[in-house]
Parts: sequence; C-alpha cells; structure tokens
Amino acid sequence: MKKSEEQKLNQLSPFEVKNKLIQLAQKRHDYSMINAGRGNPNWVATKPRDAFFELGLFAMEESKRHFHELDGFGGHAEKDSISKRFKDYLSLNKDSIGLQYLNQLMEFASKEYNINNDDLLLEWVDGILGDNYPVPDRMLINAEIIVHAYLMQEMSAGQVPPEGRFDLFAVEGGTAAMVYIFNTLKSNKFLNPGDTIAIGSPIFTPYIEMPGLKDYDLNLIEIIADENNGWQIPDTEIEKLKDPKIKAFFLVNPSNPPSVKLNDSTLNKIAKIAKERKDLILLTDDVYGTFTENFTSLAMKAPENTILVYSFSKYFGATGWRLGVIALHQNNIFDPMLSKLSDNDKEELHKRYESIAMKPDKLKMIDRFVADSRAVALNHTSGLSTPQQIQMVLFALSALIDTENNYKKSAKGIVRRRYNKLIENVDIKPLVSPDDPNGAFYYIEIDFLRLAENKYGADFASWVSQNYNPLDPVIRLAEEKAIIAMPGGGFDAPQWSLRLSLANSYADDFEKIRILGLDILDEYYSEYEDR
Repeated sequence: MKKSEEQKLNQLSPFEVKNKLIQLAQKRHDYSMINAGRGNPNWVATKPRDAFFELGLFAMEESKRHFHELDGFGGHAEKDSISKRFKDYLSLNKDSIGLQYLNQLMEFASKEYNINNDDLLLEWVDGILGDNYPVPDRMLINAEIIVHAYLMQEMSAGQVPPEGRFDLFAVEGGTAAMVYIFNTLKSNKFLNPGDTIAIGSPIFTPYIEMPGLKDYDLNLIEIIADENNGWQIPDTEIEKLKDPKIKAFFLVNPSNPPSVKLNDSTLNKIAKIAKERKDLILLTDDVYGTFTENFTSLAMKAPENTILVYSFSKYFGATGWRLGVIALHQNNIFDPMLSKLSDNDKEELHKRYESIAMKPDKLKMIDRFVADSRAVALNHTSGLSTPQQIQMVLFALSALIDTENNYKKSAKGIVRRRYNKLIENVDIKPLVSPDDPNGAFYYIEIDFLRLAENKYGADFASWVSQNYNPLDPVIRLAEEKAIIAMPGGGFDAPQWSLRLSLANSYADDFEKIRILGLDILDEYYSEYEDR
C-alpha cells in the first residue's frame, strides 16, 4: 500500500482499519486468512447450547398440544403439570445428552434458588418459543434471579458480595448497554454537554469516540495505565478522580487491549474516592473478568456508585447472540441524585416519563434505562427477546453448576497456551508476565518499536519511527502474510503497537505470527543497513 494511503487510514477507527486489512488480505491471497484482529473467540460453549436446542424441541411439543385442527399452528404452553410432562418427555429420550443436561440445570436452579419447577419450566418454554412480550420488560423474573447469582459468583472473586441486591436489565450485548447508559445519563442530567468525564486508558475505542460526538459533547481526561508496571494505574492517575469537575469514570476491567485486571489495591483506592465523593459515577465493563484469577469487579467495591456492564459474548463464544446485562445496586447514588435536580430539570423529566409511570418523579434509575432504550414512548415493547434471555440463563447455570470450574480452567488455558506460543523464543520481556495473576490474556499488546530497539538498538527504532507509518506493520502482515492484527494506537495504546486477539486464532497461528512479525522487523533492518 502507498504511504499516502496509509496516512489516510490513520484517521479511522481501528475497527474500520481492520475491515480494510481484511480486504487487502483477501485480495492478495487465495489461502485462508489468520484473523487475530477482532475479539470474537473461535470456540463455543456446547453444553448450554445442547440444553437450549433440546429445550426448544420440548417447547414445540408443548405448543403442539393445541390447535390440532390447523396445520402448522401451535398454542401457548400451560403451566399446570408442565414439569411432569417434561419428565415423561425425558424418559422417552434417555439417550439425549443435551436433554439430560437441561434436566440437571433445571433441578439445580430449582433447589439452589428455591424456584418452583413448573414456574421455571413455563418461563423457559414460553421464553424459547418467543410467543409473548418480555414480562417484566426489564428481565424475566427467574432469569434475573439466576443471572444475578452468576454475576455475584464471577464478579466477587468467590467472596461474599456486598449487602443488598443488584437490579438487572437484560440487553443486546455490552455495546447496546453502553448506548443505553450514555443516553440515560444524558437525558437525566447526570452528564451534560461540556461536562468532564475520565476514561481508563488504553480502552476499547468506542469509549474514546462516543463522548466526543455531538450527541454528548463531553470533555475527556485519561486515567492512564503504566505499561512498564504491568498495565496498572499509578496512584498519581487515580488521584485525578478527586477533582469534582470529573462527573464520571468509565473503564474496561480487565482492560482492552492490554488484557489486565486492576489489582485490589487500585480498586480499593477508587472505591475510597467514590465513598468520599458521593456524586462520582463509576461505569465498569467487566466482560473479560472470567479469564483472570479471582476477579473482583469495581461494582463489588463501590456498589452504590457503580453501573456494571457484563456480556456473555466472549466467555461462552456467543458474540452473535448479543447477550448482556446492566446491573445497578438497589442502594445507589442515582435515585437520590434525581431528587436533587433543579425544579426545571425535574419538570422536564416528569414530562418525559409521565406516560409510563403514575409517579414519574419516583421512577427508578434502572427503569429509566429500560424506558430510554425504547425512546420512552415505546417502553411497552422494551426488553431483550425472550429466547436470548433463555440462552443467557442456560449459560449462567452452566457456570453455576460447574463447581470444579472445569469450563473456566479450559477457557483460560486456551488463551494462555496461545500467549505462550506468541512470546516464546522472543528475546524481550513481555509487558505482561505469563504468570501474572492479573492477566486475562485475551488480547496481547505488542509494541513494535520496543521489539525493534531490543533487537537492533535505539538508533534503529528511531529510524523506523521516522521513516514508516505506525500502520505499516499491520498493513504488511495483511498484504504479505494474510494475517489481520489491529493497530493499538486507536485504543490509546502506544502508536506503534499491535493488538492481537488470543481468542480468535489457534496456537500454531500465533507461532506463525511471531515468526512473520520478526521477519518484517528484519526487512526494516536490511533497509536500515543499506542506507
């Protein structure tokens, strides 16, 4: 690619650059492409899917109990004796592994969370058929109980979670959650044009781009992690949060792309500031938490201030399902803050929500997220589709019933083996040690200039930076090697860094990436010597 074209790509989001790289790779190569760019895992959790599809078959049998006279018609499921009919169905299909597993999940949920079998099965059958609107619209009743239990298990390092409960809103993945949250914070006067927010950096690119849009028009302050200290946030950066002009702090934890969780000391310092600053909004996206050791969410440390976003997409290999939740503690700062708004703001919000609530001024923040997700006027059609909620529940139950954490150990093992393949035989200390307990190892950030300096010296690294565009290595990998990487600079990581998803390619692919990446470095050096 010409240097002028490379320069034009610099202004694009890394996700748009990725699309161009794929085009280059497909244009130049007939053989298969290695896509280590996007974070889509190349595995799927099979057991909860087996249960899902077997549940669907049973649900169809329930539906076909009605409208026999009409070809191609079925009816709604009936609660009365539905669990008995399921047991009869189970006895007729004893060889079905998925059906047996579904039964285990049902019995586990019924016993652990004191849910009546008929109630639970009716919700599942009705939900998977998708023949009713989501009721309640925020989340199905038993689904919320089960997913809440899953979050408390996975977000609190196996320790006792904070007192009280979190209200959950089931949404179309983590990205939809962020859109809903931004819009509701804006609509409810928590964030106004010209306000300042802080963002933990490096971070998932849209979190950098969204606040600057005219829709929000917010000022950004970066809370920058130190790449030379295991990507932890220094105390001097955390201290910025004491500034009262900072209305909110948004972070991805574990981080994307460094793929490192915040240590307990840092979480405690943020929580302490939040306790002192009752008005500080914390928003944490914890999608990668399950890939680390003993993960603790900021929502467990500062539950009153924190909006928690979690997505099932990465851990269960379900990016196409679009499954996520917004969690807000019932004892939160938002509901009291609404009562302290100016009279003009209260009047505006009263009018905004008066068509959906008898007492709109008392409408809880979590329910405002729900209403705003459908522009308020369409609140009656809000809620995540019920089949999606049922798959979410089965994912959650599969983790809750796995007391030995066999699935978790395997998922973590997959990305760690790939990480080790990538860094072996490279004469440079990785920014994240393979035995770092804070590492998620879902992504890896490779600083190409650090590699250059380590192998051939500082003068050579300086020459590379002066004579090449930071996108050149990722473009060469695509054009010449059919390997897709992401430019780290777009995530506010070092400009010459490459982000690779350790979830999206196989271990042998990363061995090839390592070799070919070093080949590009050697090509630069040959040109450097021939000057």
